[in-house]
Amino acid sequence: MPARVIVLAGPSGSGKSRLSERLERRFGWPTLRLDDFYRDGDEPGLPRIERGSNAGLVDWDHSGTWHCDDAVAALLDLCRTGATDVPVYSISESRRTGAQRLDLGGAEVFCAEGIFAPDVVAACRDAGVLEAAYCITQHRAVTFWRRLTRDLREHRKPPLVLLRRGVALARAQRDVVRRAVQAGCRVATGDRAYDEIVARHARNGQSDPRGLAR
Repeated sequence: MPARVIVLAGPSGSGKSRLSERLERRFGWPTLRLDDFYRDGDEPGLPRIERGSNAGLVDWDHSGTWHCDDAVAALLDLCRTGATDVPVYSISESRRTGAQRLDLGGAEVFCAEGIFAPDVVAACRDAGVLEAAYCITQHRAVTFWRRLTRDLREHRKPPLVLLRRGVALARAQRDVVRRAVQAGCRVATGDRAYDEIVARHARNGQSDPRGLAR
């Protein structure tokens, strides 16, 4: 039986990874990290920020910095076969550093999360493998702070770049949410999405691969 995917979209720092980790702990569902399909920072033709204090830097929030076709191919392969090879990407180095095998281990549902997640919703729906699609969001001040502290902790980019980028992303958050909704995502906080998913699978009376009641 093909696996189905829960797509988690939303602004950077909104809680997508946190939600997917909660679902993995609850159900044993693995996660496909769509951000691992970023392009290397030295690839020619990457889109650049045109205005503001970060003008001239690669615009990592532009979908042109991302291998959408590769991500969709891996996602559908995971649904069909239960395993696929995925890249390992270093955001601090802006390049792929290797590859790994992602195996569902028999799980019938998995999550796919990332800032470009809306771009895979249509393909999943057309292939008949879409379980649900959410845009995870919260107040932009909370998102800004969580994103900044995470990026500083992980040394993703120089601090001043992260601060300036964070301000720009906070201003653009409504547009990010609007695009996700247009792609077919349901807007919810991480807690609300978690409760809805748990309730839906409890009603279905299913059990996860580890034998836990859903």
